[in-house]
Amino acid sequence: MRFNRDRPTWFIYLVLATFATYLYGLSAALPTLRAELGVSQAVGGLHGTAMAVGGVIAGLTLPLLSARLGRRVTVWTGLVVMNAGILIVILGHSLPFTLTGFAVAGTAGSVTLYVVMAALSDHQGPAGPAAISEANAVAVIAGIAVSYLFSVVASSAVGWRAALCVPIAGTVVLALTMGRVWVPARLTAAPPASTEAGATRKIPYGRRFHMAGAVLLCCVGLEFTFNLWAAELFAQQTGLTAAAAAKGLTAMLAGMAVGRFGGARLTLRFRPTPLFLGALAVTLLGWALFWLSTSQAAGYAGLALSGLGISLHFPLALARIIDASGGRPDQASGTASIWASVGSGGGPFVLGVLGDSFGTHAAFLLAPVLIGFAAVGVLSSRSAAE
Repeated sequence: MRFNRDRPTWFIYLVLATFATYLYGLSAALPTLRAELGVSQAVGGLHGTAMAVGGVIAGLTLPLLSARLGRRVTVWTGLVVMNAGILIVILGHSLPFTLTGFAVAGTAGSVTLYVVMAALSDHQGPAGPAAISEANAVAVIAGIAVSYLFSVVASSAVGWRAALCVPIAGTVVLALTMGRVWVPARLTAAPPASTEAGATRKIPYGRRFHMAGAVLLCCVGLEFTFNLWAAELFAQQTGLTAAAAAKGLTAMLAGMAVGRFGGARLTLRFRPTPLFLGALAVTLLGWALFWLSTSQAAGYAGLALSGLGISLHFPLALARIIDASGGRPDQASGTASIWASVGSGGGPFVLGVLGDSFGTHAAFLLAPVLIGFAAVGVLSSRSAAE
């Protein structure tokens, strides 16, 4: 099985790269933002919850937006509003403003993410999982760059807020260079809202679809737990500053980039269930190394290995949901946004609450719990062909 990396496919890859600079930029900024605001870990975790609430709103509105506006207009509208949310964070110096900015960016960013994922899956057909994995690999490379840039800029006289301008600049460059590119309409025409709603009433989603959603929740919760709190634990275990510890995310993202580029080929050769379980096992090994480490070298290695395993979680989980949707990719993507948002908000918030009570190190035991639940869900939602 092969897939075609044509111009529309590369456009979607670059949209995801722009999205990644927002996601990983705000993730890297959270420890520094929390210190600046002087709030607890639980309150700091509310920024992840705000993004999650935005993702739920996106999931509820995404099918309607795609049907009414079309996927292309929806994607560009999402990028513009996402950047507006980032500007609120940059200009805001109090908790209400930063929470609002995270929520606005989370809503619009989720709309953009899941619309282009549905479009890419349609465009590539049976090779959709491989294309989704490679698209996320390109996005992770952008995340590596912005995470490293943040750690450098945050330590300079310019200040950390300047690093958050990268998604805005990326959107402008993308509009100027590829603003006219889109996936062929014949492959991405969204069904009318009434038709899709009627199909939902006549053919309810089955158990496999809902179990796949639960797996996505666990996987996204795990990834965001690492994204938002790994730097905090890394700083505590090694004595690094919050800004310097943010470089630990670069190691994790490097592992994710390698894994997703390699995963694009693995998904063309191996069955999804054993591949998914293998990725979860690698993540567990990486977590153990990171959690037990007290040196920078061991911490970097653990985060890189964790990223290698995490790399396949989202692409495989999302492809699983779309495959179980009965030919309703837009609606399935909207539902996936809701599941993922509960995970992205709930995981970091729960860890923040546990961290306030028992310390960040003990709270990170949440990670193997999520891995275990995800493994059970993968086994419970496999199809006969897997």
